[in-house]
Amino acid sequence: MEVKSCVLLLSYNKQRLSMMNETPMPEDELPALLRAAKLIAYEKLDQLSEAEREELQDWLQQKSQHQEWSTWLSEGNSLSELSKEYAAFKAATTEALEAFHQQHLRPAEREKPSRAVTLLHFSWIRYAAAILLLLAVAWFFLPGKNTELARQTPKEATPVMPGQDGAILTLADGSTILLDAVGNGIVAHQGGADLSVKNGQLAYNAAGKASEEITFNKLTTPKGRQFKIQLPDGTIAWLNAASSIRFPTQFTGDTRRVDISGEVYFEAAAMVKAGKVIPFIVNADNRFEVTVLGTRFNVNAYADEPALNTTLLEGKVAVGMNRKSGRQQIILKPGDQASLTMRGDMVENMVVRAGDLGKVMAWKNGVFDFEDARIDEVMRQLKRWYDIDVKYESGVPDIEFVGKMTRDIPLNGLLIALEKSNVHFRLEGRTLIVMR
Repeated sequence: MEVKSCVLLLSYNKQRLSMMNETPMPEDELPALLRAAKLIAYEKLDQLSEAEREELQDWLQQKSQHQEWSTWLSEGNSLSELSKEYAAFKAATTEALEAFHQQHLRPAEREKPSRAVTLLHFSWIRYAAAILLLLAVAWFFLPGKNTELARQTPKEATPVMPGQDGAILTLADGSTILLDAVGNGIVAHQGGADLSVKNGQLAYNAAGKASEEITFNKLTTPKGRQFKIQLPDGTIAWLNAASSIRFPTQFTGDTRRVDISGEVYFEAAAMVKAGKVIPFIVNADNRFEVTVLGTRFNVNAYADEPALNTTLLEGKVAVGMNRKSGRQQIILKPGDQASLTMRGDMVENMVVRAGDLGKVMAWKNGVFDFEDARIDEVMRQLKRWYDIDVKYESGVPDIEFVGKMTRDIPLNGLLIALEKSNVHFRLEGRTLIVMR
């Protein structure tokens, strides 16, 4: 089953609930079934101890009906058909499900909490199936679960969905094109190049005689959007959310220069004129520059991050910076990361170390990588990708996470996973409140 078809599976199966209602659960069996449902869910997540596994097997062998209930609780064959029912179901049961979740489904503390908290080491498909299981059990046993509750008017029926491809292109004359809304094909003509969109990528392709006038375009991704562009020289750039790149519609002279903000990954094309290599230069928000001679690298220059990072995957780059002692330059080799902390427009501190390439490239590969990430770092990523605000009710918790999640899931699904770290959240419209 595709990941995207799994992200809306927090629903219930009406037909099977009806079958279960025909043979109601005895009152004294309810606690045991709730416990079994929890164990079955955590079995899917490979989080059962040996003692818990034996406990579950003992329960399954007690009665044949237990096996039937277990099969019903575990079935996922029709998950992809349940998404249409999800919005109404969730809206009608939000408050009751949260109370049920707090009371019955929090994982018990098995050891003293450590500073680093394991988040997730399982696929979203298995996670979605486990959460579906828990919600289905909650729905079945909640008081007033039948038609009256399901018909209630939703208070908040709109989930916060993840980001997607999209950007705003600003042309030389100041006019803008919303690339979210255009289909494949030519969208404009600038400086002797046709601007075309194909499958989520903007490309500049030479078309006839180049213009003598140098004009500039700017591509901007708002929060909740990302986009890919092929620049006039063939360089490919991927823009993360809340980022921008300004570039000429044709590269002339002895340098190729672009200006960026936010986070951009580049695969810079080699360019030679009259036997001379033309360097590719990235100006990161007027705070530092990266000079490239054909390479793959990532630049993270978000204004709200504590450090500015340039990470080299392949080739060779020079990172130039302003320091009190004058302008300095460092050379990176593949695998290196230059991390700069700034004071105004001056570099206060600079460290070159081995970069975690998997973590650096996670956003481009459609993944949140929260390995050793503090909660404020995680929240900054969520703010940009889900286009939300974040507030801390009682200060910033001293928590670090370990684990990965795909970026194509709704915010609510991600929060359920984050709550496994014993940090709790409240969503008010598009403001996420961190309660602890």
